[in-house]
Amino acid sequence: MPTTPRVSIAPPAKAKPWRLVPRDPVFHFYSRGTELNHLFRRRIRPMGIGLMITIIIASGIAAGNAERSVYLTFSTACSLMLVALLSLPLRRAKLTARRELPAHATAGQPLTYQVVLTNHRRRRLRRFELLETAPDPRPGLALFRGAREPGEERRNFFDRTLAWYRWNWLCESRLLFEGGRSPVVDRLPSAGSGSIAVTLVPRRRGLIRLDDLRVLLPDPLGLFQRCVKVPAPAATLAVLPRRYPLPRFELPGSARFQPGGEATSRHAGAAGEFTGLRDYQPGDPLRLIHWPTWARTGKPVVKELEDTFFPRHGLILDTFPAPGDDDLFEDAVSVAASFVVAVDARESLIDLMFIAGHERVVTGGQGIARAETLLEVLAGVESAEDEDFESLARLVLRHADDLAGCLCVFAGWSPARGRLLERLHRAGIETSALVVCREKPDATPRCHYVRSSELAMDLMKLPRQL
Repeated sequence: MPTTPRVSIAPPAKAKPWRLVPRDPVFHFYSRGTELNHLFRRRIRPMGIGLMITIIIASGIAAGNAERSVYLTFSTACSLMLVALLSLPLRRAKLTARRELPAHATAGQPLTYQVVLTNHRRRRLRRFELLETAPDPRPGLALFRGAREPGEERRNFFDRTLAWYRWNWLCESRLLFEGGRSPVVDRLPSAGSGSIAVTLVPRRRGLIRLDDLRVLLPDPLGLFQRCVKVPAPAATLAVLPRRYPLPRFELPGSARFQPGGEATSRHAGAAGEFTGLRDYQPGDPLRLIHWPTWARTGKPVVKELEDTFFPRHGLILDTFPAPGDDDLFEDAVSVAASFVVAVDARESLIDLMFIAGHERVVTGGQGIARAETLLEVLAGVESAEDEDFESLARLVLRHADDLAGCLCVFAGWSPARGRLLERLHRAGIETSALVVCREKPDATPRCHYVRSSELAMDLMKLPRQL
């Protein structure tokens, strides 16, 4: 008689005991504290903060002082606060909005854009402001515990343990923009629309997603305000790297180069030399028609000109910053963007080369791509996780035959970067290097050093021949 197999049922796993203490009390305290601070700052105006301080001070003095003026101050302040709080629910708004953003913004420069606001109520909306809220800059637990504030090792034991300065540094460095407020608007017509200007200052290059637009409705006394989210389609703003003015310069391999001048190096022949005549073909430009021959023969003919070859320069960006040198990498991107803008793209070509997960070569100039295209690429470039100057050297050497010269922009200096320069020189490529550093070390052949703290000033001191 067949036996029925036994099925063993495992007992249910015991539930883990509830933790009274969070895993990282310091991190959770900072995170919740920053959230509450942000919440109160959007709802309590400066005069309201002053009134609350007055109430606290008056209550402390009244505990041991029976003077009438103290009680009068305390009661008056409490009455004002009560009136302001009771009037807040009366401030209502039913709005929709649409952002009109420009194509680009620049890191560090104020940007003003328009918000088309529509009032869906039958009453006019009076005395309000618009507030564009930046994405949450608070770091995660792993980042908070793994990151180190610059100079943190010099702080005392108490500061290193609580890591309050590290938290502030991370929140500041992750904040995408400042401001994002409009001036006070007196009124918005009932069932009507209006265009309101909002100004913000991007702090970092890259893409900023705008999806948290709020309207601030203050009470009649100006102590507190309601903060109501306005339905609006999300929008993305492309922030280009910061650029700096540059002096007149000659790129490596140029016979003569300066912004606004004529680049004549590496030309295959005289620019636009006349070689002969041929019959007109549809699409030929009218300026090439040879009118005397057309008048003599009775049929249209055009002039044939030699092809003109323009100098091609390589701009090599170092995407391998050392740990803790992320700020130098950002400065190196800004320096590269400054050269992209300064080079006269009408008379030369630029090959932007870097390694970002894979090899990237982006060409601009002479109708191929405008400078804005290269700036957009630089706006989104990220540093590589692993140092790989060997792949960068192979990338440059593959395009060596087309390049008049190369300019390398390094985020710091190391022997590996020196070996890259030596390899390019041995291959016959005229190369120069611009090193972004914190302090200028001893001079290195074919290198120009610029300090990150004095970047604008050091760039203006660059020699004419790079």
